[in-house]
Amino acid sequence: VCSRAMASKTPVGFIGLGNMGNPMAKNLVKHGYPVIAYDVFPEACKEFQDLGAQVTDSPADVAERADRIITMLPSSPNAIEVYTGANGILKKVKKGSLLIDSSTIDPAVSKELAKAVEKMGAVFMDAPVSGGVGAARAGNLTFMVGGVEQEFDAAKELLTCMGSNVVYCGEVGTGQAAKICNNMLLAISMIGTAEAMNLGIRLGLDPKLLAKILNMSSGRCWSSDTYNPVPGVMEGVPSANNYQGGFGTTLMAKDLGLAQISATNTKTPVPLGSQAHQIYRMMCAKGYALKDFSAVFQFLREEETL
Repeated sequence: VCSRAMASKTPVGFIGLGNMGNPMAKNLVKHGYPVIAYDVFPEACKEFQDLGAQVTDSPADVAERADRIITMLPSSPNAIEVYTGANGILKKVKKGSLLIDSSTIDPAVSKELAKAVEKMGAVFMDAPVSGGVGAARAGNLTFMVGGVEQEFDAAKELLTCMGSNVVYCGEVGTGQAAKICNNMLLAISMIGTAEAMNLGIRLGLDPKLLAKILNMSSGRCWSSDTYNPVPGVMEGVPSANNYQGGFGTTLMAKDLGLAQISATNTKTPVPLGSQAHQIYRMMCAKGYALKDFSAVFQFLREEETL
């Protein structure tokens, strides 16, 4: 099985060509890998046909044609369907295949999928990502990988085409655990940045000046210095584009929900994570579902008038 690492440039299956999957698969093509693609929305595949990729009718068809497959899906139910559904990967998976799931899902679901894959004589690894759409385009994602350590090099060969950091975390599920901890902290820091910026603006501070001060002081964080939520402070971020693109509020709410489930299962107190989950759920209910999660700044500005 490990000799697979030597057989580079053999076809790679890619399932899920959404905001993240599309640029990830393109980076595989750029590195010379023939891609065998599937997405539930056929129009998502057209671009890849034009790039010379094979497009299939189901995840099972991908598994029939490739023994290395990457999946990038929105949620746990989607992942379960793609792997174990009527036309799922496991219907036609080949023995010795390497299946890498880069979706952000419940760690418990990753473990169940790994068991089902193992029964078919194949290998499953969870490898969720951090970095967002910009990093996906640039090939600078961070992958957090869980699975059999002997297979890590084979997975890394593919993942380094799409990311600059590929970190082995431990057994299956630990990649997901690292991801949901990261995103819980990201949500909390984004809300904190939005609150601080909003307060400063109401106190008469220029937002660009306040951001500069925060970023040379102890309050500095990724949300303030790389992804500032206030329109006009930074270029090239969703707040400069009416909060379009980036990482959707509905996805952040989903990831915070996964963190809450894990916190409940492990009896871990996460009071700020819980509050962040509620804030992002309220945003979804008030029309922000498809906006970038940094739109929490706009949400707070609207809430202050109530």
